[in-house]
Amino acid sequence: MNSHKPLIVQSDHTALLEVQNQEYTDCRDFLAGFAELVKSPEFIHTYKLTPLSLWNAAALGLTSQEIIQGLHRFSRYDIPPNVITDIREWSETYGKLTLERDSGKLLRLRIQDPLIFNRLLQDSDLEPFWRERFEDGFLIDPASRGELKQALIKIGYPLKDLCGYTPGAPLEIGMRDIDSDGAPFVLRDYQQDAVEAFHQGGGVSGGSGIIVLACGSGKTIIGLGVMHLVANQTLIITTNNVSVYQWREELLSKTRLAPEQIGEYTGSSKDIRPVTLTTYQMLTYRRSKAEAFDHLNLFSRQNWGLIIYDEVHLLPAPVFRATTSIQAKQRLGLTATLVREDGREEDVFALIGPKRYELPWKLLEQQGFIAEVLCTEYRLLLPAKEELQYAHAPKRQRFRIAAENSSKLELVRELTEHHAQDLVLIIGQYISQVRTIAQALDLPLITGKTKQEERQELYAKFRKGALKILVVSKVANFAVDLPDANVMIQVSGTFGSRQEEAQRLGRILRPKQRPSFFYTLVSKNTDEQRFAVKRQMFLVEQGYKYHIRNQTVVKV
Repeated sequence: MNSHKPLIVQSDHTALLEVQNQEYTDCRDFLAGFAELVKSPEFIHTYKLTPLSLWNAAALGLTSQEIIQGLHRFSRYDIPPNVITDIREWSETYGKLTLERDSGKLLRLRIQDPLIFNRLLQDSDLEPFWRERFEDGFLIDPASRGELKQALIKIGYPLKDLCGYTPGAPLEIGMRDIDSDGAPFVLRDYQQDAVEAFHQGGGVSGGSGIIVLACGSGKTIIGLGVMHLVANQTLIITTNNVSVYQWREELLSKTRLAPEQIGEYTGSSKDIRPVTLTTYQMLTYRRSKAEAFDHLNLFSRQNWGLIIYDEVHLLPAPVFRATTSIQAKQRLGLTATLVREDGREEDVFALIGPKRYELPWKLLEQQGFIAEVLCTEYRLLLPAKEELQYAHAPKRQRFRIAAENSSKLELVRELTEHHAQDLVLIIGQYISQVRTIAQALDLPLITGKTKQEERQELYAKFRKGALKILVVSKVANFAVDLPDANVMIQVSGTFGSRQEEAQRLGRILRPKQRPSFFYTLVSKNTDEQRFAVKRQMFLVEQGYKYHIRNQTVVKV
């Protein structure tokens, strides 16, 4: 027993980390490489070791022996033997099944473990995939490549794809030394490392996978670096039209692509060019639920060599289905967090690829690449009338009543006055709420219904400092380029969404000479506060600490 150590590993694969321990930070950073944070109360944080978290670690080159040695180093008590066994088995499962090109037109699935081979042989659901059986595996049709990956990962067997990729139409994408604004341009060291970790010299081990980095750290630049190395026609899928515009600006600013080489496939334009930008919403559009998706064929309408999935954690189900058929194309996923609210992280692993590169947010902050952020949660009591409403409301309506707590307006006023010299974003989930705030404080408002021209005009004024405060709906969660914003006031959110917390924090992470401030306003002792605890887990994972401020007097 080492009573001064911070970690207790339990037989159910959970690990309890003592926050006040002097080794907390080192242990937290170690656990982040192979475990998932599931609870983050004030004194003890709970992590979970899962097959997927260990497969991602194995894909990054972290061995089971390194994990076990690290756990011994930080653990207060002996590690349960079943946990050691499972770490070895789960971690070492990645790589036991490999998919390679055969001498003919088929693909060869090689299985290094006879026990796994027999299990797959007896699985009737997998039988349709097998074209021919061998001593160490099977031959499969190349068209089944994606579906087989999905089927295998669902039963606990990740497939390491070593088939390589079919080249797309060639396209030279030279990188500029000086960007369009006249500033010197070069990839930061970690951006270059991420590009190389994905590409891996063009060998069969690279070419697909996920880059996990903080918002504001330049994931778009990493995308450009990958495009430069792949040198093929590229399809870029992102979250919204604002993001399409921003990708286009970066492509024109930092590469030698000409404007006529870049197309936009959106609601207002169906222009397919050697580099084409589109949105998830566009790809999944259909006239009714009974009809087919009109635009998913964009994946096959051009000889793409590379598909880039921006904010890959938002990948919708129909795009997953389309991705199963393009496994011969290189695929890059960019995200700030691998957490998905629908629990389909395994599909991302199977179809886009494993995690190829990740850096902790706090490390980027310490190196000056993203802003220092001070996080505060205000817990406000509901006014008497609203408390009565909340108490008598059906469970489904309680969260919204709490989220729209009218006391939040006065606190927003106080915070904006306190930050009069800063650039402030006020963001909320409900249109009625953000509209009330905008009207009461006489502030401009951007929602999904705001016309694109007006939206861009307001963003431009904000960037120039002509506007100090903007009120925005959840339309600003993703891909809004407001580099000087340094205060975020979150008045409501999407239940316990950790991915939304990541994106909103990312709006104020661009490096600055002053710290940034992230305020969350929640109703005390309500469902909203309980969901807020889950949202905070993302920040705890990244090394941030919340300051909690409680209101003690009820407003009438």
